[in-house]
Amino acid sequence: MSKLHPVAIQLAIVAALVAVWEAASVTGAVDPRLLPSPGIVFRRMVELLANPAILQDLGITLAAIALAFVIVAPIGIGIGLLLAESAYFSKAFSGVFHFLAGVPKSVFLPLFILLFGISFSQKVAFGVFQAIFVLVISTTAAVSSVQPELVRLARVNGASRSVIYREIYWPSMLPLIIEGMRLGMIFNIAGVLFAEMYASRSGFGAEIANWGRNFDMPSLYAGVLIITILSIVVNESLRLYERKVGKWRTS
Repeated sequence: MSKLHPVAIQLAIVAALVAVWEAASVTGAVDPRLLPSPGIVFRRMVELLANPAILQDLGITLAAIALAFVIVAPIGIGIGLLLAESAYFSKAFSGVFHFLAGVPKSVFLPLFILLFGISFSQKVAFGVFQAIFVLVISTTAAVSSVQPELVRLARVNGASRSVIYREIYWPSMLPLIIEGMRLGMIFNIAGVLFAEMYASRSGFGAEIANWGRNFDMPSLYAGVLIITILSIVVNESLRLYERKVGKWRTS
């Protein structure tokens, strides 16, 4: 008996959820004012994406997400390498990073508003703050995944430190680092959107908050759907690259 392709199963699940959504709205099992039908939401999504003002707000959000990621990736990876390579810094700071990683970051947002004001930089800074802990922890895990036998063998054969990092550490660490970047991007997106929804005059998150306050449910669901699709595209793109650079592990 042939097995269904995983993508076919995923599409079937999505289709089933949409069918349940449609049935709940059409039959009145859920108030259609609170849960508009999928057709209404999809049409509203198309209208939003054709609206220049909405596209401008979406562009502001994407710019903040991109800038936060460009800032946090080298910083998070660098701190992770430092903690993994230095026993002193690891003992001094690893506990702090793991402790803060478990604290809900939303409680710190008022501090960012006080420090940066209601501005573009505040959204970027909060996106960096949301993502950096994931990148630090994943990078330290990536360093520990390097096989020490390969490093010892390279040193016995006279390989320099730079060669060991380039030829052994980096190829071994890259798949896990990409995985950390993928998870960090998810936290980054959530951080920027949350900052916009909580306190912002512009951005797609501010639009979503306005639609919620005004009970504009078609626009609210359409906005959530747009962000969901964008997040899936980014996540799956990084996942494909992660699989590509990690092929040698299973070969």
